[in-house]
Amino acid sequence: MDRSTAAILRHFDEHHGPLFRFAWRLTGSIADAEDIVQECFLALLRPGCAFDPQRNGLRTYLLGAVRNQALKRLQQPAASADTPEPLTPERECYAAELKQVVARAIRQLPEGQREVLLLAHYEQMPLAEIAEVLQIELGAVKSRLQRARANLRETLAAYGPNLERKP
Repeated sequence: MDRSTAAILRHFDEHHGPLFRFAWRLTGSIADAEDIVQECFLALLRPGCAFDPQRNGLRTYLLGAVRNQALKRLQQPAASADTPEPLTPERECYAAELKQVVARAIRQLPEGQREVLLLAHYEQMPLAEIAEVLQIELGAVKSRLQRARANLRETLAAYGPNLERKP
């Protein structure tokens, strides 16, 4: 195994999980998420790859590439969402239902809010890095995140009426 192959494999091992989760949350499809992540890593191997380590870190570049690939797929007609099969025990069934409700609520957020929320909460990225990935101002990231949280709070209020914040 040559040095560049070993480096790509190391980067794949390091970044695959967060990239896959981000792609899956954007598309709602396991198959699409797998394809997107694979395509992003293959792009690193192609001549003329746009990655420039002087401009961005690899993680930032790959998250941006995942976002672009997901947006392309979502613009195509007949994009399907994978729906998990319901579990039989009542408690697991409720948890699965709630998970679907939350995922649906997140997918219904405006695109900009959804992207910021996914990167901030699920990928636990710093807001400055999110601004870099999405190529927007830090203030816009903060504003979108605040609006996304407010929209989710309103959408999901019926599932957790006792979860309102206490002053």
